[in-house]
Amino acid sequence: MLLNVEPSAPGTSAPGALPRGRQAAALAAFLVVSFAVSFVGSLPIRINADGWYAAAATAPWTPPGAAVSTIWLLLYTGMAVAAWLVWRQRLFPRRPAFLAYGGLLVLNLAWPLMFFGMYPLLGSAALWLALGLIAAHAALAAATVFRFGPISTAAGLLMLPYLSWLVFSASLNLYAALNN
Repeated sequence: MLLNVEPSAPGTSAPGALPRGRQAAALAAFLVVSFAVSFVGSLPIRINADGWYAAAATAPWTPPGAAVSTIWLLLYTGMAVAAWLVWRQRLFPRRPAFLAYGGLLVLNLAWPLMFFGMYPLLGSAALWLALGLIAAHAALAAATVFRFGPISTAAGLLMLPYLSWLVFSASLNLYAALNN
């Protein structure tokens, strides 16, 4: 039996193991979607990193850009694996978990667009709007942890670094909003 595909409850039919090829294809699909969101979300960052953001007041605890990129790569990978683990589990309703996950992907696209992309147009208002977005993002990430956890403990745990990073990122966003 494959990990995380539990035997069925008494009186119900067994879910059956998914073929390895299908599992590998699903994992690849989750990774591709995750990295595509990462790439598209990074475009406003790359466009403005040497522009207004280079001259902006940033928090003293702001990590170097290369570290941030590496952390996001690891977080997006963990998110994809967590979603795949939930997808593999056939005994629980997964739709609410995937709706929350989809919302996270949308907010992953919206935040850099607001913070980096809209600052030249809106000024500090964009940073405050981005703070509202990242607060909603963190709340939805917490909800996703609670949705994933009962379906797959490992998936719920894989989402915790992501939630932690969002809270850290919110502190950076708040500093930027207060000082720019």
